[in-house]
Amino acid sequence: MSSEHKGTALVTGASTGIGALYAHRLAKRGYDLILVARNRDRLTALAQRLTAETGRTVEIIAADLNEKADLARVEETLRNDASITLLVNNAGVGGTAPLLASDIDKMEQMINLNVTALTRLTYAAVPGFVARGGGAIINIASIVAVAPEVLNGVYGGSKAFVLAFSQSLKHELADKNVKVQVVLPGATATDFWGIAGTPVEHLPNEIVMSAEDLVDSALAGFDQGEFATVPALAEIAEWNAYESARQAMMPNLSRTKPAERYKVA
Repeated sequence: MSSEHKGTALVTGASTGIGALYAHRLAKRGYDLILVARNRDRLTALAQRLTAETGRTVEIIAADLNEKADLARVEETLRNDASITLLVNNAGVGGTAPLLASDIDKMEQMINLNVTALTRLTYAAVPGFVARGGGAIINIASIVAVAPEVLNGVYGGSKAFVLAFSQSLKHELADKNVKVQVVLPGATATDFWGIAGTPVEHLPNEIVMSAEDLVDSALAGFDQGEFATVPALAEIAEWNAYESARQAMMPNLSRTKPAERYKVA
């Protein structure tokens, strides 16, 4: 357990699963905590346990980030609490049903949580980080950001946004001492899957990682200075090749004339 005080980490989706584990690990690392989730009882129980175990100060904000008023309360905290040094955008919801079997209202709610709330919270936090000379953002995406065929396409699109948004943040904040990490979990043993429509017990055992391993590997990637952490990917060279191919295309994506293969006169 760290005796060094590292400021305050605000963690969304913190009452269970990956978010609760981030809270536990960050408290042990020396962060005070602000935990955000809908379930006040679970938050309260977790906060009491973490304070007893680590001695850190743990505040809770019971909020539904799909509700504008609740989201605004969390934004206000991020704007006004100068002790905050780390934002973990973990709250999110998934979907496993194909497009033609999906409820469009639920898809809209997914976009609101996975995209809009994450964006607004980041915009609330970053100006303070820049003004205070540093901070960090951890955005929880998914492997579907680069493999959208695997699950519901709206879910994949929402996580592709998280990856692209994180890339832009990293670029814009490179000289501001604000660290950005995006985490791309594969299948993880949490209640996420049951809520998304496919209980984790229905998945092949060989593709499911424990939530503990997921969070510990993601934090190891954070410590190593990784931008993109894919906990299951054995060879970082594969990600680097993917990124190199993207970078190689960039100078050729916008030109005066169409490519020769289109034979446009």
